[in-house]
Amino acid sequence: MQSLLELFHSLTNPEWIMAHGGLYIVVFIIFAETGLFAGFFLPGDSLLFITGMIIANTVSPDVAPVLNLLYWLVLISAAAIIGNYVGYWFGKRSGEVLMKRKDSWLFKKKYLIQAKEFYEKKGGGAIMIARFLPVVRTFAPIVAGMVNMDKKKFSLYNILGAVIWAGSIVTAGFWLGKYDWVKENLDKIIIGIVVITTAPVLIKMIAGRKKKDPLPADQINS
Repeated sequence: MQSLLELFHSLTNPEWIMAHGGLYIVVFIIFAETGLFAGFFLPGDSLLFITGMIIANTVSPDVAPVLNLLYWLVLISAAAIIGNYVGYWFGKRSGEVLMKRKDSWLFKKKYLIQAKEFYEKKGGGAIMIARFLPVVRTFAPIVAGMVNMDKKKFSLYNILGAVIWAGSIVTAGFWLGKYDWVKENLDKIIIGIVVITTAPVLIKMIAGRKKKDPLPADQINS
């Protein structure tokens, strides 16, 4: 757990990112979070916002800031799209095996079940909506593969979701990252992003547990 916290702190530190591969490491992490079930804990939303800040504060005499922004948006969106395709393929190939697999530190069957319920409720749009939900966005494409979602339909929502997700958050970081207040309060902003994005997932988990918990006998008889 301590190692995960240290990794999270490093990945939300602009200086650490630039010292360890720059924004290319961001591209890889976005792929890992959306394409590998072991990457569900990675801070995708916060990382995208910080990426926008880094781009806004990177001065290059050869490339205009907006062109630099578009360049990284294309790479990040492509990584997210490819990541979902990998998840879809993985779910299609090993769906039955995953559902029979025992829980481990990195794998929890409940995540797949939650993603499946979310997918069944929202339909194809779940692929787009899941982009903005930590944990769910990792398992949504896997579940889509498990239930044999039409490839063309999956591709449409996959591409649209990746472009909207990366485009909106990175661009927000790009425009807001120019202000000193944002730079000075980055830790608070990151916490806010984490709270806002994880709240729907936590609420759903808590609500699901309450539905499953039977009422005490004294309350049933009262």
